[in-house]
Amino acid sequence: MMKNIIIAFAIVFFTACSSDDAPKDYRTENDQEIQAFIATNNLNVQSSISGLYYVIDEQGTGEKPEITDRVKVAYKGYLTDGTIFDENEAGVSFSSLQGLIPGFAEGLTYFNEGGEGKLIIPAHLAYGSSKNEQIPGGSVIIFDIKLIYVNYVTENDEDIQTYLNDNDLVAQKTSSGMYYTIDTIGNGEQPTLTDNVTVTYKGYFTDGTIFDESAQNVNFNLTGLIEGFSEGMPYFNEGGNGTLLIPSHLAYGNNGTFGIPGGSVIIFDVNLISVN
Repeated sequence: MMKNIIIAFAIVFFTACSSDDAPKDYRTENDQEIQAFIATNNLNVQSSISGLYYVIDEQGTGEKPEITDRVKVAYKGYLTDGTIFDENEAGVSFSSLQGLIPGFAEGLTYFNEGGEGKLIIPAHLAYGSSKNEQIPGGSVIIFDIKLIYVNYVTENDEDIQTYLNDNDLVAQKTSSGMYYTIDTIGNGEQPTLTDNVTVTYKGYFTDGTIFDESAQNVNFNLTGLIEGFSEGMPYFNEGGNGTLLIPSHLAYGNNGTFGIPGGSVIIFDVNLISVN
């Protein structure tokens, strides 16, 4: 499978050759093979200093990934003779570009979220002179790719929209990407981002699973809370209550925390008891 193939680079590359078998440098013959492939298929390519060639069919309009970013990619991987060694039309998520073969990782950084194109990767940016499953040693490998998501911003927003529609809710969206509903605005003091507040709350996922709930009134300073919760509380006055729908970039990010998986949308029903 693709996830295993492109993550396995470090293990395969550094263990496949014995001390008696020095790796062969295929750069010259790979470049000749790539040039022939480009000419045969009449491709309009760009190249990088590393030796990677790429074609951008659609640039995309969303975020452009960095090396530590999570990506979801649909792909088809094949050799220059057209032999397909792996594909996944639905897309595979990778927690970061780190650990992927260098040509694949570098290539994705030339696209924005929603972008589509082709990566033509010489062996020194893939598996070198080592054989990897269906990929012979020294092979040029090609990927047709679609960069579906970068991190979780777009994906989380779609999840929140689905949750709102399924539950017949109308929410306000802030510039940060958080959504909130106000059931009761309250008539007391409105907190600022540096205030202490006393609240009750219930925290749960979009599937309704509860991950935390206050058994009694809880006192917080808003500066020490996740960004989405801190941002949300000043939309209420004392005595107010409602719901905060918080995407992962305003909560626990790509990595998550205990009991909350990375990339999770989290929801809080909140009651603002007092501003202290």
